[in-house]
Amino acid sequence: MSNLTVAIGSDHGGFDYKESIIKHLKANNINVIDVGTYSKESCDYPVFAKKVAEKILSKEADKGILICGTGIGMSIAANKIKGIRAALCHDTFSAKATRAHNNSNILCLGQRVIGKYLALDIVDLFLSTKFEGGRHQRRIDMLES
Repeated sequence: MSNLTVAIGSDHGGFDYKESIIKHLKANNINVIDVGTYSKESCDYPVFAKKVAEKILSKEADKGILICGTGIGMSIAANKIKGIRAALCHDTFSAKATRAHNNSNILCLGQRVIGKYLALDIVDLFLSTKFEGGRHQRRIDMLES
């Protein structure tokens, strides 16, 4: 996973996991672009979803990670942006499947929903799983039209 750049963002409800995930990524020699938030002060999740999406669309980042309290708000906000396929994952199977079948480019997590170590396992699987292409590409093309 080296040479990989990940943009990461959270609102106040996902701040602690964002900080833990950044440490985990850096320990694994993954480049990180932290778009905020930078404190636990209340803030608006759509702002950070947009910032991460912009890093992916501009090709400054290969993948993105968004964290809020449930992951739902971030997922909704990110998926409003053309070219983004954000997946809310609470288990490792979904993280692997969404990369393999949907070529998702943003992982959404809920800090209040899953444990920290499960979140780190989900991150690792999301970032290491390759897109299978084939029939799955045809379906992604349908989303983009």
